[in-house]
This record gives sequence, C-alpha cells and structure tokens, in this order.
Amino acid sequence: MTEDRTGYFYIGGDWREPIAPATPIAVVDPATETSIGAIAAGSAADVDRAVAAGVRAFPAFAASPVADRIALLGRIAALLEERAESFARAIATEMGAAISFARASQVPFAIAHVRAQIEVLEQYRFERPDTGFTTVREAIGVAALITPWNWPLYQITAKVAPALAAGCPVVLKPSEVSPYSALLFAQVMHDAGCPAGVFNLINGTGEVVGGALSAHPDVAMISITGSTRAGVLVAQAAAVSVKRVVQELGGKSPNLFLDDADFAAAVPRGVMAGMRNVGQSCSAPTRLLVPAHRLAEVEALAIEAAGQWRVGAPLDDATTMGPIANAAQHRRVQAMIETGMAEGARLICGGPGRPADLNRGYYARPTIFSNVTPTMTIAREEIFGPVLCILPYADEEAAIGIANDTVYGLGAHVQSGDPARAQAVARRIRAGQVHINSPAWTAHAPFGGYKQSGNGREYGVHGFEEYLETKAILA
Repeated sequence: MTEDRTGYFYIGGDWREPIAPATPIAVVDPATETSIGAIAAGSAADVDRAVAAGVRAFPAFAASPVADRIALLGRIAALLEERAESFARAIATEMGAAISFARASQVPFAIAHVRAQIEVLEQYRFERPDTGFTTVREAIGVAALITPWNWPLYQITAKVAPALAAGCPVVLKPSEVSPYSALLFAQVMHDAGCPAGVFNLINGTGEVVGGALSAHPDVAMISITGSTRAGVLVAQAAAVSVKRVVQELGGKSPNLFLDDADFAAAVPRGVMAGMRNVGQSCSAPTRLLVPAHRLAEVEALAIEAAGQWRVGAPLDDATTMGPIANAAQHRRVQAMIETGMAEGARLICGGPGRPADLNRGYYARPTIFSNVTPTMTIAREEIFGPVLCILPYADEEAAIGIANDTVYGLGAHVQSGDPARAQAVARRIRAGQVHINSPAWTAHAPFGGYKQSGNGREYGVHGFEEYLETKAILA
C-alpha cells in the first residue's frame, strides 16, 4: 500500500471517504507514547453503506464455485507472504510486538489461517444425502467481524478466511488501536481481486461502529474477539435481530504441572507461553499450578526463565518483549501488580514500573508472583500483561479443582511424563482447548471457550461451519 489510506474505508470494492467526517482517532506508538498518525472514525451511516455493499454481493458470492473461492484465498495467502515484512513492521509499530515475534508468529500464523481454509474447502461436502432427505449447508449471509488489537492480522484472517470460504461477504471493524495492519490487509483483498462488496472495512470505535454492526438488521451473524464485557454488549445488541453471535472472549488459563512432569523443560516453556506477546493473549497460561513440595524448584526455574526476556524497542532485532500495546492496558497491568502485592502474593521477580533502563513507553517488567491463592484478584481476573501466578496445590484432585475454579474456560495446559494420565486430566478441565506438554500449534484445531470465555469456535472446519446455515430438503 503506497498511498495513505488512513482517512478512508474500504467499501464496495474501493476506498471511500467517510459519509460524515468525524474527529480522527489518534494512533499512538506504545514504545514512545507519541501519536504517529490518525485514522478516520466511522459512523452508523458508514456501516449502513458497507452492509448494503455486502448484501448486494451476497447472492452471487454465495453461489460462486468452490474452485473460485479457493483461488481467491490462494491469491490472498500469496500476497500476505509477499508482503510479510510490511505486516510485521506495521504490527511492531502499532501495538508494540517485538519485530522478531511479529515475523515468527504474528504474520505466519495469520497466513496459516488462510491456508487452513483452503484445505477445508478442498474437502468439504456442502450436501449430504440421507434417508428421505438431503442436508445442505449454505452461507449464512453478511458477517460482521470485530477484531482485537493484540493479534491484529491473525484475528482478521481467522475470521475473514472462513467467512469467504463459506461464501459470506464481510464487514470488518478492526481495533482502532492497531489499524495499520488492517488497512494493509484491505489492500491485499483489493489486489487479490476480491469481488466488489465481498470485503468491506470500517474503522472506528466499538461503541459506534461495533454497536451499529451488532444491531444492524441486515447483518446475519457477528463474530467478535475481545473482552468478556465487549462480548456481552455485542450479544445484547444482536439479540434484537436474533442474529448468530460467535464470541472469543477473556481467559485465565491454567498450566497444570503434574508431579511427574519434566520440570526443567516444562517450567521455562510455561513462562515463555504465558509471557509471549507481552502476555497479551486471551488464552495465555498465566496460572501455573504446581505441587506444593516442588514450589521452590519451580520458583527458581521460573525466575531464570523470566530473566531471559529482553525488554526494549519493538523494531530492535535483539528485543524479545516490546511494550504493552496501549496506555489503558498499561495502567491496568500496573494496577494488578500492585493489587497482587497488597493482597499478600509473594513477588519473586519483576514488579511495578518499567525496566530500569527504559524511561518512556508502555513497558512492563516480566513479573511472577508465588504463593498465590485461588481467591486472590490476580488469580481470578485476566491481567493481559507479562504477569504470571504460581499456585501450589496439595494433590491432583485439588489441582483440577483450582484449574476449573474460574468464570473462564478458554485454554489450559497439562504437563506430565505419563501420556495417559495427562489425557485423563485434560478431559476433566473445563476449557475449549487443552495443550499437553506444549504441542505444535495448528490452524485446524477448534478454538473457543466454555463459560464466560465465549460461544462458538474458530479455526479449521469448526470455524468455517460457524458461517453456514443448515437446510434439510425432504423429498
């Protein structure tokens, strides 16, 4: 994208100015706390225009040959790969991800979602004959997609790719905190030859643009990744028109170390998993549940692992942890660290404030608390920063109880040297995805939550089917 598109939206196959220009939304570099630009703020009228473009595009796109949709996704994936460095630098600038992490994870995992949907489409049967009837799966209609700032491109492709695969036009509202990667993505869609009206993008706030999309009568479904509070507001607005709502919301994921785990290997991996992306992942395993008699050993391993992080400027190749993405989240993380200390958790590394060599930017110190009890605030509320809690337990039954003692149920981890034992424990944890001994990530495994972590699933065929209706034809 060579032209400045920050004052425009992408609607109906072209870049459009807002209908009623409002005060632009500033974009702040979290590493310097300075404004680096501004984006247009959308209105309900802009949403109406984008949804109308999707409605017009829906009949032809829903009926398009599967081969055409596979080809479109292939062109999108190829352009993302070609422009990977531009996306990585945009993500590092807008939300502070270390450039090494953006290159190794943020961008490649986003591309993997597009590739996964190609694989789904190549095998999926939209019609299934049965005795006396045929089951037909059809595109649901225009889908509104609300994506967060913490994994900006990754969450866009996790929603856009299955929607397009299913034959649904989309209206995307990316986070106003991290909009540059979304604008680059809109240009990819344009350059890939996406049919007019099939992909639309409106920047703006959740209250205005998100609210208008949630309540819009011509939006057939809405998919949101964000806080539980935001998910509740979207669901309430969507209920009036009885649209489908898919929510991937907050988490407080446990990492349960059974007494037969390889602690020397698993604890450093656990610290890495909890603090990657500066701890700004909804499924980050931030509660380390460990046998009480191994607590001192775990503490020593965790302190050493936390010390490996190099906190610094996101665009520095040597940096492994950049700043927290925005001022509001930085304030929350600092307040939660102070709360942990006030409630009696034992601080074993890190603490409040920035690292000593940094005097500006939304930086936080990699922080670990030990002797945390299940009733403490830091053990119950999502912190969304590089803050881990070590909770000692008496026995396996108690550990499972602590793991499930949460209003959330998004992710969980189990560490054990006994595969059968680990599987048995995993089946007792109330979470949408359980990782045993740090397996490789895949874009096909369904991802979503139990309880207040959301409804519905993303990724692979399960995410794809969220964008389909089911019809039975009896003859």
